[in-house]
Amino acid sequence: MPVLKKVNKKFFKKWKPEMAYILGFFSADGSIRVNSRGSHYIDIQCTDKKIIYYIKKTLDAEHKIKERIRGGNENNLYRIQIGSKEMCDDLRKLGFSEQKTCNMVFPNIPKKYIGDFIRGYFDGDGNVWVDIIHKERKTKLLAIKTAFTSCSKLFLEQLKEKLYQMKGTKGSIIQCKGKNCFRLQYSIYDSLKLYDFMYNKSCSSFYLKRKKKVFDKYKNMQR
Repeated sequence: MPVLKKVNKKFFKKWKPEMAYILGFFSADGSIRVNSRGSHYIDIQCTDKKIIYYIKKTLDAEHKIKERIRGGNENNLYRIQIGSKEMCDDLRKLGFSEQKTCNMVFPNIPKKYIGDFIRGYFDGDGNVWVDIIHKERKTKLLAIKTAFTSCSKLFLEQLKEKLYQMKGTKGSIIQCKGKNCFRLQYSIYDSLKLYDFMYNKSCSSFYLKRKKKVFDKYKNMQR
């Protein structure tokens, strides 16, 4: 008789910063799967090894992390699959489904944890970059921009509205060229508002350092 692998099945039942962060990352890079035998799985994969190990540790999971070696300039993929119908059902109650890619909506999250959720989603499907704008002018400007990407336009519309209500940000949604996905973009001042919201003092400690460093570098250059 096979030994069942341990996992904290109650994790998605009680709100806390770690849950909100992982839920945000799951929204970006996770899925619910049901195999031919009717077994229910949570599947999360990405190129950032530290996030997958953080999720494994935080969920108290004994499941193995698999590495997929990719050739060329592509980064390797890290993946964890957790078999638990109870956890999958909890995610369904939060509004996620097996077909979430294009139909995802913003889950009903307590206000105090929205920053953690958005940071998790940003670590999965967000980007930040610094560039020179107005290059054709005499006075050039060093700018920072942020963006969230999703195949669900509704999710981005709801995210945009939520951020406007809470932080007064005014982003714009465009369709990615040649792709069936959309991008919610923010310019300089709104990007700095997002930084303060996602990395505030009360947020949980985990985040992708390489993304936060872009914000920090820009802020230091403005001093």
